Amino acid sequence: MAKRDYYEVLGVTRSAEEVEIKQAFRRLAKEYHPDRNPGDMEAEVRFKEVNEAYEALKDPQKRAAYDQFGHAAFEGGGPGGPHGFSGDFSASMSEIFDDLFGEFMGARRGGKRTMRERGADLRYNLEISLREAHDGKSAQICVPSSITCDTCDGSGAKPGTSPSACRTCGGTGKVRASQGFFTIERVCPACQGRGEMIDDPCPDCQGAGRVTKERTLSVNIPAGVEDGTRIRLANEGEAGLRGGPPGDLYIFLSITPHEFFQRDGADIFCRVPISMTTAALGGHIEVPTVEGGRSRVKVPEGTQTGRQFRLKGKGMPILRAKSTGDMYIQVEVETPRNLTRKQKEILKEFEDASSDATNPDSSGFFARVKEFFEGMGE
Repeated sequence: MAKRDYYEVLGVTRSAEEVEIKQAFRRLAKEYHPDRNPGDMEAEVRFKEVNEAYEALKDPQKRAAYDQFGHAAFEGGGPGGPHGFSGDFSASMSEIFDDLFGEFMGARRGGKRTMRERGADLRYNLEISLREAHDGKSAQICVPSSITCDTCDGSGAKPGTSPSACRTCGGTGKVRASQGFFTIERVCPACQGRGEMIDDPCPDCQGAGRVTKERTLSVNIPAGVEDGTRIRLANEGEAGLRGGPPGDLYIFLSITPHEFFQRDGADIFCRVPISMTTAALGGHIEVPTVEGGRSRVKVPEGTQTGRQFRLKGKGMPILRAKSTGDMYIQVEVETPRNLTRKQKEILKEFEDASSDATNPDSSGFFARVKEFFEGMGE
């Protein structure tokens, strides 16, 4: 079967520029690639035909010979070789894989690989008080981590020397091996994909480009932070390996329980016990506030357990806002204990003088209970 004209195979004119030929090859090679056409023999034949045409036309000398003599220029072992494959088939295929898979393995083929391993992110747990969460603070923390080696400036090489290109991969960080029809590419085992080798390592970091050291950092904690808040300090994590970018440091805040206050968002709640007489006769109580001050609360006559009093603006600041939550005082009426004989006599006299109007809730409840049982009896 006569071979088709190479220009016709690629769909370009004889005056086509080199870039046009390359673009046509990439487009057709991807279109007819076996991975995209499994089991399609016609696509496989077209794929081989496209590759053979490109091998002849991509080289100026071979193209000139083809323009003058046609297919006869390559008879007897020309660029096609057996079945249209040449020794440059892997190079052609690599261009297809670069287009299909982008820069999956790092720098594009042909360029020197300069991969730098990013440093790890670090976590630091910081405990603060409710008062500190209310006011905000600047905290000093000590973080043991890896930092860039000052001796070699992170290169890993002894001062006065520099890393050299990996002799296994030529500095690309990748090696290729042909396995049947395909060319397999993997990370270079010698340099671990970095593309560089250090022949004379730095004596301080042993070639890692970083050393372990404890650092003191200042952390700004804004007013109004909540339990579990995470603060990110960019580039304050571990230094990257051999000059790689550093990771980040994450500060996780936890707020210690308070002796008096419970927090719900921006609001503060405080349970305050009051005496029976204060609840019955009324009066004033002094309560602490979260910022360290005091507030005077009026308790009206006949106050019952569970009643709340609101102190507006006495709660927590709202993060990244100018508003503030409220504070709620919930009173609990305390029943007297350890009474003297005289106190008991006084309370007995008070009980004898009491009426349904004195204790409307209990009187009303037991009246309804009596009606309930009477109804059951009927």
